[in-house]
Amino acid sequence: MTILIPTGTFDVDPTEVAVPWKILREHGHDICFATDTGKAAVADPIMLSGDGLGVLKSLFIAQKPAQSAYQALLQDKAFQNPIHYDNIRVEDFQAILLPGGHAKGIIPYLESTVLQDAIAGFFAADKPVAAICHGVVAACRAINPETGKSVLWGRKTTALLKRQEMLAYHMTKRKNGDYFLTYPITVQDEVTATLESPDDFIEGPLPILRDNMKHLSRGFTHRDGNYLSARWPGDAHKFALEFEGML
Repeated sequence: MTILIPTGTFDVDPTEVAVPWKILREHGHDICFATDTGKAAVADPIMLSGDGLGVLKSLFIAQKPAQSAYQALLQDKAFQNPIHYDNIRVEDFQAILLPGGHAKGIIPYLESTVLQDAIAGFFAADKPVAAICHGVVAACRAINPETGKSVLWGRKTTALLKRQEMLAYHMTKRKNGDYFLTYPITVQDEVTATLESPDDFIEGPLPILRDNMKHLSRGFTHRDGNYLSARWPGDAHKFALEFEGML
């Protein structure tokens, strides 16, 4: 299958892009990337280096498996040559995966109406859609033209939890300002506001440890039909494998 992974040009979360890319490629799927500029995406440098995070560095940066996957991703020709959002044709792809990122560079990704229309097209065609972390924001902002409501209306979803987002913000705001707070409203609050019922937001178990291929049970996902969601980089391995199973 050919899977579309749209990102912003800047501040992409390396774990949420590279880990799914690696797992899906290993299962024989073709990946096409798309960005708001048509230029290759660049990962959030702080998530790679931890610069400025001080003693909290190990809590927030991409872990070794993700760092390794990202270095391999940089050599991928599809990643180096993304298409522009304007050139996305839903019929060219069998599925779409929406990664996240929290630094301000991802705002063009989250606010692109062109991309939102494409996402709505995938939902309308009942093609598999996966969204993790802020990728769920991109999904919830996509509007079903028949109802005028979010494509997530009537569905259940998870996303980055308010407690996670605010904890990271408060722990780092002295040195990093609002680096961990993309918008004044949290991801959970914005996503929940687009759902039919607040009960349709699924928090899942308390996220403490990140998952990996040996500890998949640490990750959490929620599936609703052909739509799969996850919360943070700590869910990325389980998220990718669950999505591959849907495909």
